Amino acid sequence: TGSSDPYCIVKIDNEAIIRTATVWKTLSPFWGEEYEVHLQPSFHSVSFYVMDEDALSRDDVIGKVCLTRDMLAEHPKGFSGWLSLSEVDPDEEVQGEIHLRIEVLRSEAGRRLCCTVLEAR
Repeated sequence: TGSSDPYCIVKIDNEAIIRTATVWKTLSPFWGEEYEVHLQPSFHSVSFYVMDEDALSRDDVIGKVCLTRDMLAEHPKGFSGWLSLSEVDPDEEVQGEIHLRIEVLRSEAGRRLCCTVLEAR
């Protein structure tokens, strides 16, 4: 139909921890959703999967962005910007970007990840 029903799944070390709302019938979704989660000291990566919801079959993966602990450490004040999606299946071509804002907050209780899933195109 020329459009998708996108949503995002956020994973820490390949464990799904967040699912955004689905934005129906669009190629440029806006979520504006913010989440805070506790980070284990030993975490390795945070991944954002952009999915296409499908009522009749399995949801399709549009693409993903993976940020490692080292990449986050390069931005001690946080990161905000557009990141290009990469393929999950090497046989699939991926086009698109996701706009994220990410901060690692430190407190006496440990580290927390504050991520804002803004929009995609």
